[in-house]
Amino acid sequence: MRIIFMGTPDFAVKSLETLNINYNVVAVVTAPDKKRGRGQKVIPTPVKEFATKTGLPVLQPSNLKDPEFIEILKSYNPDLNVVVAFRMLPEAVFSLPTNGSINLHASLLPDYRGAAPINHAIINGEKQTGVTTFFLDKKIDTGRIIMQHNVNIYPNDTAGTLHDKLMVTGASILSATVKEIEEGTAEAAPQIKKSDKSAPKIYKEDCEIDWSKDGRVIHNFIRGLSPYPAAWTTFTKNGKPFTAKIFMGHFAKEDHDMIPGILKINENKLAIAVKRGWYEIQELQPQSKKRVTAEEFLRGLQKSDELKLKMLS
Repeated sequence: MRIIFMGTPDFAVKSLETLNINYNVVAVVTAPDKKRGRGQKVIPTPVKEFATKTGLPVLQPSNLKDPEFIEILKSYNPDLNVVVAFRMLPEAVFSLPTNGSINLHASLLPDYRGAAPINHAIINGEKQTGVTTFFLDKKIDTGRIIMQHNVNIYPNDTAGTLHDKLMVTGASILSATVKEIEEGTAEAAPQIKKSDKSAPKIYKEDCEIDWSKDGRVIHNFIRGLSPYPAAWTTFTKNGKPFTAKIFMGHFAKEDHDMIPGILKINENKLAIAVKRGWYEIQELQPQSKKRVTAEEFLRGLQKSDELKLKMLS
């Protein structure tokens, strides 16, 4: 089984590593290198880093419809394309191998189709998600399902911890899927959509915290965006505004008549009044500063400093 692997981020690396051990990966396709960080250094994708260390040929097309790129793919005589966290493929690419192309998606399709299934599952308060392998077709995330496996979401899971669990489970299910395709025993069933749960791409402006909401909703929102892209809010210190990313906290249910957004600072704890209780911030990253605990952040304030929360307008 000659496999071309296509993927870009960390989530895809475990799958590539597993397939490379058990099968014949003949080439890797990943996104072009990008300039990142303050120094604008050119950084390869995590998949390229792994492939390069392993000695696998790497292709980085800027245009997946480029005839030259497609001819290069043909030269590898692929039996199967395996796609994990990559771009949408044109039909000329996904239909090229003898056995077509399969994708690993970090949800139980058809729920949470889209670019950010891990984040949205936690934000929506789901207690379970999973991974799905399916055959690619013309519409994104809609192909025939081959395998699925459930993964629990625990109360303290964040997008980061769930990412890692799904990454490992996904690599295992993907390997099992490839084995069935190789043996000719794979069965695939069409997707039957029963809900409107989706997972669109998340932008910075989507990540601002609305402190007027129910505390449980806020807690799920923050952990569903932690550590990336990270929920954020705006404080003012002595009248001057600054943003801060909020990574971790705790919701304590309590009946009170406090106005949402009121700060409570005592015993080195930073809590915010929300509907039905208080949200205590545990880890945050003030603008242009490093990530710290709430206690460390409060120690950096002067006794005369007046700290307030700016509500979402």
